[in-house]
Amino acid sequence: MATGGQGGSGGRRGSGSKGSSGGKAGSGGARSGGSRSGGGKQRRRSAFTPPRSTRLRDDEGAVRPVPTDADGEMPDLHREGGERLQKVLAQAGFGSRRACEALIGAGRVKVDGAVVLEQGVRIDPSTQVVHVDGRRLQLDTTKLTVALHKPRHVVSAMSDPEGRRDLTEFTAEFPQRLYHVGRLDYETEGLLLLTNDGELAHRLTHPSFAVEKTYVCRFDAPGGPPRGLVKTLREGVELEDGPARADRARVLAQDGREAVVEVTLHEGRNRIVRRMFASQGFELTALVRTRIGPVLLGDLAPGATRELTHRELGTLMAEVGL
Repeated sequence: MATGGQGGSGGRRGSGSKGSSGGKAGSGGARSGGSRSGGGKQRRRSAFTPPRSTRLRDDEGAVRPVPTDADGEMPDLHREGGERLQKVLAQAGFGSRRACEALIGAGRVKVDGAVVLEQGVRIDPSTQVVHVDGRRLQLDTTKLTVALHKPRHVVSAMSDPEGRRDLTEFTAEFPQRLYHVGRLDYETEGLLLLTNDGELAHRLTHPSFAVEKTYVCRFDAPGGPPRGLVKTLREGVELEDGPARADRARVLAQDGREAVVEVTLHEGRNRIVRRMFASQGFELTALVRTRIGPVLLGDLAPGATRELTHRELGTLMAEVGL
């Protein structure tokens, strides 16, 4: 029975000397947040389609005032010698310069927390923070965040004293030195993020930010899963290190022999999903992580990687307060 979260051949195959059988799935092309594929350069679509009207109005129809700081003054966002804001947006993949000007005119762009309506403002991408529709743009070109479909029987580490396959097999193709965000156990496959952004990695793994993760779980269930299993997972079970519960749970499939259940939770304790099912008498025969926050595994094949899209990365950063 299929467990979901797999299939397709998008992305790049990890390469290395530790048993990977694939090379890059595609060749060429700029890193723009999709899996690589062969062929000519594809035109990038705008991540956000600007509205036809660019004048902001309040509930009474009056033009909305330009935001000011606490002293009633327009924040000084302009940086002489900097880059034009619309150029920065265009380079970040938000469409043509004209489309980016419309985004600015519509009040959908903030710099250092202030809405920018004026065209031609110059900013310093290395020091100023830009948001579009509440999503932060990663303007530091040295930072990279990648989605990996970790296969089974790969350790979530950059080396292994036992000589098992590790994550360097999949990071070797990137010039940046990437590290894994959290872990998946040896028998579990699915979505794992790799990044060189230390602050993002710290926040994604810190319990206070409670980033949701979704898993697809398969197990033997002759006659079908117990009627109350999903409810029990949602209400909580007792584990040796304290109670645990799923934020959401639902049965995806059952055929009288085995069942597939999807669970979403925000905890990251070691092997917590497997232990929750074990507490109810079920040993998982397959476990796939299919989502971390807004980032989906989709059809990314085992061993393949892809860079996060601007939309995914911006939403992910916003979820953890960046």
